Amino acid sequence: MTRERFVSLVRVEQEPLRRFLLALCNGDSALADDLAQDALVRAYVASGSFLGLSKFSTWLFRIAYNCYIDFCRKTKPEQTPIEAALNIPSDASSDASFRYQPLYQALEHLPEKEKAAISLFYFEDKSIREISAILSIPQGTVKYHLSQGRNHLKEHIQL
Repeated sequence: MTRERFVSLVRVEQEPLRRFLLALCNGDSALADDLAQDALVRAYVASGSFLGLSKFSTWLFRIAYNCYIDFCRKTKPEQTPIEAALNIPSDASSDASFRYQPLYQALEHLPEKEKAAISLFYFEDKSIREISAILSIPQGTVKYHLSQGRNHLKEHIQL
């Protein structure tokens, strides 16, 4: 894969990738950006091994998910208050920063596979098949994680 082709494919997937990592990181934008950068570097280094057997986005999201798992293994993520994780500004636009706060707080309580499956399915519109490839789990297990994740979110989100 040429450098130009890689850059053009990454441009399309950059924001969805960041949203996915932001959900996994419970709204910690600095951590999500660090993991996205790590994933993009790893993807560029490995771009010669991309054979096109899956979508580029599936391949890239798998690398990003592996970066997240590696980070979790290296350091036990501290439970940070959601306000600190969101880097909430003190100006008039702060209302927008709170828009997803209840969702990030609820996602914090989900097991990692459920959080990843929910984020990929609902935030990034990935299919069950793509999620299965990204998370390296069977499609039936993806459906189970989605079902359990929805149930757990209902418990944590106050309507």
